[in-house]
Amino acid sequence: MSSLSHLGRSARAINAALPRASVARVATNVAPRRPLLTLATAARRQGALLAQKTSAFNKTTSQTALRAFSTSLPSLDDAEEAEEESEDPTKAERYADETDVVIVGGGPAGLSAAIKLKQLANADGRELRVVLVEKAGEIGAHTLSGAVLEPRALNELIPDWKEKGAPLNQPALEDHMKFFTKNYAIPLPHPPQMTNTGNYIVSLSNYVKWLGEQAEEAGVEVFPGFAASEILYNEDGSVKGIATNDVGLDKNFQPKDEFERGMEFHAKVTLFAEGCHGSLTKQLFRKFNLRDECDPQTYGIGLKEVWKIDPKKSKPGTVVHAMGWPIDNSTYGGAFIYHMGEDMLSLGLVIGLDYENPYLHPYKEFQRWKHHPYVKDLLEGGECLSYGARAINEGGLQSIPKLYFPGGALIGCTAGFLNLIKIKGTHTAMKSGMLAAESAYAAITSDKYEEDKPIVLEDFEQKVKDSWIWKELTEIRNCRPSFHTPLGNLGGVLYSGIDTILLKGRTPWTFHNTTPDHERLRVATNAQKIDYPKPDGVISFDLLTSVSRTGTNHAENQPVHLRLKNKDVPVERNLKIFDGPEGRFCPAGVYEFVEDESGPAGTKRLQINSQNCIHCKTCDIKDPSQNIDWTVPEGGGGPQYSYT
Repeated sequence: MSSLSHLGRSARAINAALPRASVARVATNVAPRRPLLTLATAARRQGALLAQKTSAFNKTTSQTALRAFSTSLPSLDDAEEAEEESEDPTKAERYADETDVVIVGGGPAGLSAAIKLKQLANADGRELRVVLVEKAGEIGAHTLSGAVLEPRALNELIPDWKEKGAPLNQPALEDHMKFFTKNYAIPLPHPPQMTNTGNYIVSLSNYVKWLGEQAEEAGVEVFPGFAASEILYNEDGSVKGIATNDVGLDKNFQPKDEFERGMEFHAKVTLFAEGCHGSLTKQLFRKFNLRDECDPQTYGIGLKEVWKIDPKKSKPGTVVHAMGWPIDNSTYGGAFIYHMGEDMLSLGLVIGLDYENPYLHPYKEFQRWKHHPYVKDLLEGGECLSYGARAINEGGLQSIPKLYFPGGALIGCTAGFLNLIKIKGTHTAMKSGMLAAESAYAAITSDKYEEDKPIVLEDFEQKVKDSWIWKELTEIRNCRPSFHTPLGNLGGVLYSGIDTILLKGRTPWTFHNTTPDHERLRVATNAQKIDYPKPDGVISFDLLTSVSRTGTNHAENQPVHLRLKNKDVPVERNLKIFDGPEGRFCPAGVYEFVEDESGPAGTKRLQINSQNCIHCKTCDIKDPSQNIDWTVPEGGGGPQYSYT
């Protein structure tokens, strides 16, 4: 077990691990063994940077960890000086850690996989090293969902979760479905698929924090604040592991005084659990042709706030879903209102990113929606505590890619297991992680395992198809595509009602998602502009006020992580043809067209306010020119969600 794994844990744990450390330092293709002294140098430097970037989150524990390294080792001056002599620090060798399994992403899928792996190993009395890296400064800080949690997968993974203090405190007690007109909320029959009996209204960020604690107790080595930015490959093309990004670069990619190279993690199996539209997962799709035999993925953007409301209006356990106003019949979407208990209210709006009108502004639609009399009455006298947004997968069964490749697999929302009719994906994400863990553990511990051959988890995909995940998604597979007809939402609702209530997916046909979301925007000259009301500062808010409630922070003077493939495209194509949709589809004010001081009068340029980015990935999905590449910033940056 590497001592590096205990950054952020107690000094006692770090010191106990040091005698058993075994880490390699690598150049391009070789990994010669080095003394512990070299590892500790890297660990101390990475720890110092992690402490800088996440001081608001885990300052105390990081400093404790650093003191432990400093006091338990001999002088490191010689090793440090040798590295500082390098002419170009960005070309310096990276430190590499050897592990059995590395997991990218500390959400429900990644943590469930990690816990399951350790459960299997511990039950067999085996040593199995499992490392999990997470770009957020702490586990749960980038997690956002509605959320009403179905505990099916949790019951399987941790049957005694109640005794272990899982933050599932508010059972769902009532379900309501409503159709909004501008002034009325009309009750509708409640679809049986959406019934929440036995489920819990939760803060998913708090739930994920608790899962992280369970993972560490099981022996998983959890690295918050480490952003995986590169996939490593073996000579045969199989996945070897991942590398974290360099830290301490300025906006021009030049090393600052505090520059440090990233770390490498080499593993027998690498599981990618990046969440919706993961930056590394996109590369895997292309490298291994994982999307060749599935439909294009289609997405939605979910915007959410958490309020403290008047106790007289609080109805703990009440779940309300709504459709209709302000969304028109040609745009897919809906809303939710969840009474969380303790006078807390979670509410939000989801809009399909296959919308056609380039003037649609999801954030402003959400703010307008809150002024519906039904919603406004709940919020008056209350206080908005938190805001956030994220993209979600909506494509369902037809859009699930091939799940495995030499050396690893895709799990959770990075593959796309959301059950859109239930409006739930946590339980399916967790189950996929657990199934991948079973396959990975069996392969690693098999008598047939050969170190010089990559592990291929073919049986994982079959396990998913044999599980209740596949059964759920098969039953509702035709619902989302049914909204792409001339009847719009009305036709989709009618078909989905018949399919889910009567047919339950037992049809000989399968509808398909035929067009990527970014290709559905109409040109601006064929679209109707939308006049949005100004926020009142009480029920609705301007965008920057809401962004301030996300806790978002990125280190200053670092490379912009929102990369333009061609800097001329935003103005020459997106602005000319679609009237600059970047400034509307982003829910955090990252993109704006401003006067170009260096050009002729009246010319525009796209300004990217990357410090506002809340990591929702919408820009990468909806950009009609597919010119924006969302990449990870320095680890520890981004939102610091609470209550979400």
